[in-house]
Amino acid sequence: MAIDIFGFTIGRKKDIGKTLLDPLNIGIEKDPESFVAPETYDGTYTFEAGGIFGTSVDFSGQIKNENALIQQYRSMSLYPEVDMAIEDIVNESVVPGTDVKPVKLNIDGLKVSDIVKKKINKEFDNIVKLLNFDNRAHDIFRRWYIDSKLYYHILIEENSPEKGIVELRPIDPTKIKRIRKVKKKPKKGDIGPKGPWQKLDVIQEVEEYFIYTNTDKDSLYQTPTSGLKISPDSICYVHSGMIDGNTRQAIGYLHKAIRPLNMLRQIEDAVVIYRISRAPERRIFYIDVGNLPKQKAEQYLRELMNRYRSKLVYDKSTGTIRDDRDHLSMLEDYWLPRREGGRGTEITTLPGGQNLGQMDDVDYLQKKLYQSLNVPITRLVSENGFNMGRSAEISRDEVKFQKFISRLQYRFAEMFMTLLKTQLILKGITTQDDWDMISKDMKVVFNRDTYFDELKENEILSERLNMLDKVQPFVGEFFPKNFIFKKVLKLTDKEIKDIQDELEQEPAMVEQQPPEQMEQQ
Repeated sequence: MAIDIFGFTIGRKKDIGKTLLDPLNIGIEKDPESFVAPETYDGTYTFEAGGIFGTSVDFSGQIKNENALIQQYRSMSLYPEVDMAIEDIVNESVVPGTDVKPVKLNIDGLKVSDIVKKKINKEFDNIVKLLNFDNRAHDIFRRWYIDSKLYYHILIEENSPEKGIVELRPIDPTKIKRIRKVKKKPKKGDIGPKGPWQKLDVIQEVEEYFIYTNTDKDSLYQTPTSGLKISPDSICYVHSGMIDGNTRQAIGYLHKAIRPLNMLRQIEDAVVIYRISRAPERRIFYIDVGNLPKQKAEQYLRELMNRYRSKLVYDKSTGTIRDDRDHLSMLEDYWLPRREGGRGTEITTLPGGQNLGQMDDVDYLQKKLYQSLNVPITRLVSENGFNMGRSAEISRDEVKFQKFISRLQYRFAEMFMTLLKTQLILKGITTQDDWDMISKDMKVVFNRDTYFDELKENEILSERLNMLDKVQPFVGEFFPKNFIFKKVLKLTDKEIKDIQDELEQEPAMVEQQPPEQMEQQ
């Protein structure tokens, strides 16, 4: 089996196709042929290449659209309601502690020697130190949640790769993209409307790499001036897991909140404009101009405006009130001429807005925004107090929110697993085949709020003990002990065995204690 890492291939090269020595491909390692390119739904840009020199496709339109989305996500995160939701999500996902690390590796179910487990734990701690995750966990997770993507450049020593990763540098997701180039070849097939020898294009080779551009053109042509081609093993890439079915792009968790947020901004602006323009009462002056010509009537009206209008201004520097006469503002008074035959000169008032206190539209859009962010409304509404009750008092929204946090942690944990895989292979602790077998038994565990966990565990244990007290008279008559262990106490086979071993060892330990120590106890 060959190992591809950092652009180098180590191992036996695969033989593809039939040969004269082995026309039936017996004993030769060969990839199965297919006419469909592999799709992992990771936001990778896929295009077909062929010909002698190969062809490339310009994804500048899609790249600009994706970069525009990232910029929009970042601007949305500055909005107060969205920022509150993001902070609540990040605080629930990564919980730093004084004596507990925000993340650790659980390899209890790993079937390897203790020496290998110790090495794996040590390398995982090195990865956490390289990321400075203990101090920057909040910033890293927040950046990943907002941008929907996280890129790290893996740096190793060129002459000593066995030393492992020496540095991890974050990369702006607007400057790097993952590309998948698919090369096909024609082949005669046995399925098709044109007969058994219809030609089908099958996958010959699939190449994945990253393109880094430090310009604003966002072009993906493989030229030295447009971008740098990087081996996929040199980049740690983790995305949100949300893929648009139409564009196949990885979108962020804030994508659903774009429309509610824009509507909320518009309705808030409309409310502010309406209140400013309709809050004060306006005076309306109906001036009788008789049968004066139009120019004379307008001149007479301006003279009255300047004669009777006075503007009192408070001077904060001197503490005095002065009379400033200036041109009339339409937001203050209205002067309307009235012709002969109508009513005479009259002064009335235009009442202000009557529904200035109604905020139903704003409240509706705020709730819709909170729902799009997957955060319970009770967490973002200040009128609701903080409740530290039993599990029966936890709302359904809180349960859904905790499941959402668990999905986020699972997606984000791929970053640690990718870096740990590279580190273990570089240092020769495991191989690619070994990693494929043991990675399923590894789990990245995030630190949680211990107070809430203790309350939940104590309540669960109390309920189980109450149930145990009720079924105790029936043990040995209707229910065996093993049934009580599994169904009532919800213990695993390993926990049951450990408890039984400890119970058997306790009498022996008591007999070995000296009499003086037993009397003191």
